[in-house]
Amino acid sequence: MTPVQPTPAASVLLVRPGSAEPVEVYVIRRHERMRFLGGYYAFPGGKVDAADVTPETLARVRGLAPETAAERIQNREGLPSLAFWVAAIRELFEETGVLMACDAGGAPIDHADPSVADQVERGRKALMAGESGLTALLARAGWFYAAAPLRYLSHFITPASSPIRFTARFFVSPLPAGQEPRLFREETSEGFWIGARDGYRRYRAGEMAMAEPAEYALGYLAQFEDCAALWRAHADGRHKFHGIVDRLEFYGEGYDWARAAWTSDKPRWHP
Repeated sequence: MTPVQPTPAASVLLVRPGSAEPVEVYVIRRHERMRFLGGYYAFPGGKVDAADVTPETLARVRGLAPETAAERIQNREGLPSLAFWVAAIRELFEETGVLMACDAGGAPIDHADPSVADQVERGRKALMAGESGLTALLARAGWFYAAAPLRYLSHFITPASSPIRFTARFFVSPLPAGQEPRLFREETSEGFWIGARDGYRRYRAGEMAMAEPAEYALGYLAQFEDCAALWRAHADGRHKFHGIVDRLEFYGEGYDWARAAWTSDKPRWHP
């Protein structure tokens, strides 16, 4: 049987400093009724849409040049690499209400401004109702896609045996100032912050069903002593692991996966 051609997709690991743990990440749970990974815990994301690759859309990206995106994601899908960042921003907005947008100079929009917050809220409703695309909404407000905060993390391709397949890029990003993700029930039944180490423990205990990309991502985040160390590791802009190919080689030494804890006093991570 010929394998199904995988669909390009993008997801975002939204992170923040935790109170009980160094790094917390926002996790969603897909509705049980969904055909692909129904009931599984994952991160906000979805397929790259045709609107994500138009010249008008790509021209509204700030913080990342098309040439730099192409260097970081040398894709074989025949898409402009920058489109994966666009899809990640759009999907994050659709599923959590968090909008990574900036002005023409790259300064983040001020969500503390009531008029800005109102525009964002009305924009998401129009987007989900199919009344407008995100690029048009941003253009009317004079805003742009803010790609700079998204760091490329990994690339996973659904196994060839699956009837539904994706070639998905994963990004990690700090929670934008003045914003907080919300639960919208169009596609998700749960949405919550969780410490990466606690999430990985719960996965290993069979309490949170996850596909390989989510499992690996939680395990990756669990190794950092704080968010600052995470961002330092991503200063080079390069991906950190590549699905099945890299397996566990990206993990640092001295980490006890059964307990999701470091066996040494100081966590360390080696790219």
